[in-house]
Amino acid sequence: MIPRKSHLLLCLIIIALMPTILSCGHRADQSTSDEPGTVASLLTEAEYIPDIATFLQIGGNSPAGLSWDGRDVYIRNSMSGASQIYRINEHGWPYQLTTFEDGVDFFVLSHGGQLAIVGASVGGSEQSQLYLMDTRTGRIKQITFFEKVQIGSVIWTPDDKAIYYRSNEENKRDFFIYKMDIISGESNLVFSDTTLGSGYNYVVDLSQDGTRMILGKALGNFKNHLFLLDLTSGEYEQITHGDDSVTYYGAVILPDDETIWLTCNDNEDGMHRLATMKLGEENIHWVDESWNEPKWEVESFGFSRDFKYLLVTWNMDGYVKPKLIEFETRKELPTPDLEGIFSGGYMDRHGDVVFSYSGPTYAPDVWRWNPFSKELTQLTYSIYAGIDRTIFTDPELIHYKSFDELEIPAFLYLPPNYKKGSPIPFIVNAHGGPEGQYQPYFQRNIQYFLLNGYGIFAPNPRGSSGYGKEYMNLDNYKLRKNSLKDYKAGVDWLIKNGYTKQGMIGIRGGSYGGYVVAGMITEYPKLFNAAVDDVGIVNFETFLENTSDYRRALREAEYGPLTDREFLRSISPIHKAHLIETPLLVIHGTNDPRVPIGEARQIIAAIQKRGGEVDSLIFQNEGHGTGKRDNTIIEYRKQVEFFDKYLKDGKTVKD
Repeated sequence: MIPRKSHLLLCLIIIALMPTILSCGHRADQSTSDEPGTVASLLTEAEYIPDIATFLQIGGNSPAGLSWDGRDVYIRNSMSGASQIYRINEHGWPYQLTTFEDGVDFFVLSHGGQLAIVGASVGGSEQSQLYLMDTRTGRIKQITFFEKVQIGSVIWTPDDKAIYYRSNEENKRDFFIYKMDIISGESNLVFSDTTLGSGYNYVVDLSQDGTRMILGKALGNFKNHLFLLDLTSGEYEQITHGDDSVTYYGAVILPDDETIWLTCNDNEDGMHRLATMKLGEENIHWVDESWNEPKWEVESFGFSRDFKYLLVTWNMDGYVKPKLIEFETRKELPTPDLEGIFSGGYMDRHGDVVFSYSGPTYAPDVWRWNPFSKELTQLTYSIYAGIDRTIFTDPELIHYKSFDELEIPAFLYLPPNYKKGSPIPFIVNAHGGPEGQYQPYFQRNIQYFLLNGYGIFAPNPRGSSGYGKEYMNLDNYKLRKNSLKDYKAGVDWLIKNGYTKQGMIGIRGGSYGGYVVAGMITEYPKLFNAAVDDVGIVNFETFLENTSDYRRALREAEYGPLTDREFLRSISPIHKAHLIETPLLVIHGTNDPRVPIGEARQIIAAIQKRGGEVDSLIFQNEGHGTGKRDNTIIEYRKQVEFFDKYLKDGKTVKD
């Protein structure tokens, strides 16, 4: 059953009207002098900062789909408290299509646009069931009924009569490929050849006639090979032939049925570049065009359905910039003059591009761009919950040297009116992955901390993506602790440059970032005065033993195999828990399929046993991070109270 909350539409209407109401009030205020002593000056001079719960009400919108005729734009928004799908109708009004209590995991629009597949799970389990949706009305029908099965990489057949998807329903471990007839609901296994080995197989693309499929097989989080499957005969062949450290992304079969465009990092600098290959040939060919960006890594690329246009985005030190190409002529077309993070581009038959645009000081919104008329239209308007966006702060991109002289990029956030040389409380932000990358997108909690006098330091240590294959592999297996040394060097840089001092420094991180937190407070017990471990790993042996079966091999490729238990123990903070002097807050969800709840319970018990300072938040209805707004508010209120308690008084950890 899907809960139908009738009040959600009313809330949506009220929220949607708020910008109009507020702008009317603003126009009235403009007629009032803001000189000192006037009514307007009371608001101008006020230093009112709402609590963290208000900041968490700030909205955000991202594109979820675009009909080929350009009429219907689909967006994701969590204004109701969980991520839901809306259709922007011809009047620009958001029509809510889903009301899942735990929100939507994914949304895949059919080619014709009348139907969509929605994936939704419960309680953070990540075990999505599939639902068939009528995109005009939002009517929905559940079409899978699995238990403890994960489904993904859904793709429609060209005639919209069936879908392909990956599922581990056979043995709860290996992902094979299935085809479901939409009318009958019957599902059949189309690829399960174990000669590829057990593991993570997924759908990448279908040929225009629907007879051939590109399959991917993951060898690790950022390692894979591609295969071509003949859907009529069941025969397949491997089409990529680099070593097992290479990654191939975004493969697309062109209409000639023999050319494939993709990105690959099998080059001198290990950066993802645009490339092409011909079926039957082993070598790839790098795209050499004047509009290419040789210095930066390709973030994503995609074609319009008629292959007239190519949209490419580049990761430029964490910021993301697009380029739009007329494919036949390879001519670069105009793109909007926006500096920030561009994502989620969809194209229609008219050449319009619908995309998300955000930055450190502005929440993500959906925009439409036409390269011929150069018309840029904002389609959504995120609410700011009554908070003046102009008081938000941009970060500075800095670089510092680590223990071995490796240069580490980091984003440095300073509070408004910061006085250079004045030590302030600082929070070090450890990103997940470990192959992730901190990017300066809009983060409500960061802006809250800045306005409350904190600095934020967000490094991208060795092991991070976005800087090439060599940099990303510098923390693999036996090199694990070198990434912790990068964080230590970053803290030293902050202290040396007078931004903070010992006794005023905290650290927080989620998932792998949670491991970083636990690792830092055991390797450097006197460095931090407060630490927050959110769904983090503390024992690599038990993590690999208990994580979901389908993830184990992928994570062993990064951290080391279970057969090397001695090494896994050497990097596991749980075996150094007796060294912890830093007050620790542990946050976890009991339904976490990635980092099981046992990791949190181990570190809590170990610290309590020796009488250390540890607090916790365990959510019974969450998984790998909080997804429900009520829980998110509870979590961040706790974090704010925790950091205020241990960092604001400036006490130094005793020697």
